Amino acid sequence: MENKSVKETGDEIIEEFGLFEDWMSKYEYIIELGKKLPVIDPEFKTEEYKVKGCQSQVWLNADYRDGKIFYRADSDAIITKGIISLLIRVLSGHNPEEVLNADMHFIDKTGLKEHLSPNRANGLTAMIKQMKNLAANYTGKNA
Repeated sequence: MENKSVKETGDEIIEEFGLFEDWMSKYEYIIELGKKLPVIDPEFKTEEYKVKGCQSQVWLNADYRDGKIFYRADSDAIITKGIISLLIRVLSGHNPEEVLNADMHFIDKTGLKEHLSPNRANGLTAMIKQMKNLAANYTGKNA
């Protein structure tokens, strides 16, 4: 079975966010997503894997298998953990070029970025940048 495209997954997330009446409910949903994030190996919770530019601590790692990238991450902040789980859902399982060219339209369409504090919004940008940089490592290009 073919994986969903980045856009299709983003559209699904937009639809899911549309089910909630207010941002309190959306934040609760994001927190729930974070709780479902698979545990990352402690060996990846080091400075080397830390996302720079995040107010909270976020660790991000990627595996490259069968021409596709699979991300794993963790954070010490519950909202951030939920946000990175959304990014993993959208970008994991795609080839490096798809990740590098990914249109993250769902971030604006859900209102996610505008409802985050400026520091969290900067962190969101930093997480996406690091995910794309990891993808670039597998293409020989820079993100």
